[in-house]
Amino acid sequence: MANPPPAAIYGGDEISALVVNPGSSWTRFGYAGEDTPKAVIPSYYGKVGDDIFVGDNDLHSPRPGMEILSPMSDGCVDDWDHTVKIWDYALSKRLYSDPKEHPLLITERSWNPAKARERTAEVAFEEMGVPAFYLAKESVCSAFACGKPTALVVDVGSAVASVTPVIDGLVLKKATFHSNIAGDHISAHINALFKSEGITVTPHFMISKKVPVEPGQPAQVTLKSFEGLTSSFIEFEKERVLNEFKESTSGVLEFPYNEVVAHTRPGRPFEFPDGYNLSFGAERYSTTEALFQPQAYPIPETTADATAQGIAELISLSVNACDVDARANLVNNIVLIGGTSLLQGFTERINTELSQAFPGMKIRIQAPGNASERKYSGWIGGSILASLGTFHQMWVGKKEYEEVGAVIVEKRCK
Repeated sequence: MANPPPAAIYGGDEISALVVNPGSSWTRFGYAGEDTPKAVIPSYYGKVGDDIFVGDNDLHSPRPGMEILSPMSDGCVDDWDHTVKIWDYALSKRLYSDPKEHPLLITERSWNPAKARERTAEVAFEEMGVPAFYLAKESVCSAFACGKPTALVVDVGSAVASVTPVIDGLVLKKATFHSNIAGDHISAHINALFKSEGITVTPHFMISKKVPVEPGQPAQVTLKSFEGLTSSFIEFEKERVLNEFKESTSGVLEFPYNEVVAHTRPGRPFEFPDGYNLSFGAERYSTTEALFQPQAYPIPETTADATAQGIAELISLSVNACDVDARANLVNNIVLIGGTSLLQGFTERINTELSQAFPGMKIRIQAPGNASERKYSGWIGGSILASLGTFHQMWVGKKEYEEVGAVIVEKRCK
């Protein structure tokens, strides 16, 4: 086996490593040792014929025939050809860096298959030309960012919710569970609510001029005219509005949904891009209940998935799949991350559900109060890890890759 790259080149302060944290909706890029990513880019691309468009500005610019597509599947990179284009844009146009001059740390989901891991190494060395590379488990990085070698990492993002036990810095795969009952699922419920209330969601790009109106009054708006827009582009733009509603208005009750109680809670106003505005009361809680009771709260006009599991159920499954001796330590070190976990009342609801599931055990949830720390914890942990002087011996060097091949990730990136 080749000697590890020297610290003077691939570790320490002389040359900062690049850290990339791919997610279903957003991918974070930056330099090791920094507190936050330098660039956060949508994990989507636009396609018109052979032309590819990436980055916020190009993705949100209406173009005839442009389809919006995702290279991600089940939280993992599925389409590397277009992923490389997104990453190249971020590294060259946003970080102004050349990957050939920096070691590269990429985070991955705990369930990323072996073939996909090997493909990541091939892309890093052969297409991006990096001098050194490491593939780190995102859950381990998130635990590391919170200063915990042992933790139960509960990550609730846009497309995927996952529960991963990390014990002494290693992922316990047999007790890792994930589900698609996450942020996008809630957006579908919110969209169904708007349809049932007769509320039209008009994307931002279509607004030419609007006039302020009283709550509940019809919008007075002038719309722009476009031709040839695809349904995927329009849905992509509508999703922005649903996310705005979710982030600013939605909440979670600290106990199972009760309509009477929900009506006693103060409502929150929301103004749509066209100027229409309304105060939402119980609805802002009912649309999020599917996170915890997906079978009881299916998306309207769809069939309930009999195998769907709520967040608390995933946590219980994960803890009970671990050794008995480890369970108390895990529920005492729960790390709650992901953008969807920022919903008001989410942490309290998790605490309530787990107190019932594990009576007699001390439940302790660490949920970073800073939204950036919650959303970017995987990147932050990777940034800390790759900046450590002691980490330089972990890098897989280009010569080592050339000698052993892509299977090196299975030996070195545990």
